[in-house]
Amino acid sequence: MIQRPQSLTSIVLNELESLILSGQLGPGEPINEKAFAERSAVSRGPIREACRRLEQAGLVTIIPNRGVFVRKLQPKDAIEICDVRAVLSGFAGRILAGCVTPDQVSELTDMIARMEAVAQTGNAQAFYPINSEFHAAIFDFAGNGRLREMYAAISKELHLFRWRAMLVSPDLVNSNQEHREIVDALKNNDTQGAAHMMESHAISVKNRIVGSGLGD
Repeated sequence: MIQRPQSLTSIVLNELESLILSGQLGPGEPINEKAFAERSAVSRGPIREACRRLEQAGLVTIIPNRGVFVRKLQPKDAIEICDVRAVLSGFAGRILAGCVTPDQVSELTDMIARMEAVAQTGNAQAFYPINSEFHAAIFDFAGNGRLREMYAAISKELHLFRWRAMLVSPDLVNSNQEHREIVDALKNNDTQGAAHMMESHAISVKNRIVGSGLGD
């Protein structure tokens, strides 16, 4: 299959999303369309369209006559999203425990080993991307496209709160121990145990947000 080149809008969208999700553009910060256009050597049309898509994804707020700003997620919103994420995670664990393959277990185990090496150093900034990769893989392996899409959508909204909570209140070793318990349940085809561990692990994210003071 011939792959079509990305449109300018898609390229700009990916770059802006990366800046937001990496924390280089923080909550409440403006996106300067003119400066971004000059820096990226593109017209402002694709930037405006990319910003509209980011608004649909819940990552920015467009205020007429003022501009585009990285969305400030309210604590109540973050906690509600955490609750929904917990339910989706439990369902993904239940599905995957019934169909997981040895290769998938091996991939997840490898990610845990990578996280363990980082956790011992206390480097939350290096831990977080692998952690996100681990959870996304579970939803991919579960094989339910709609479930994966729902998880991806709320994960983007929740990202900045999770990121900040991990930096403020890192508990990397315990978090990774929970990852091991999840994979053990999956490997043993323990549908109930996997569902429980996935849901419990997701709820611990909410508890970190509240405990870190970001939910005040």
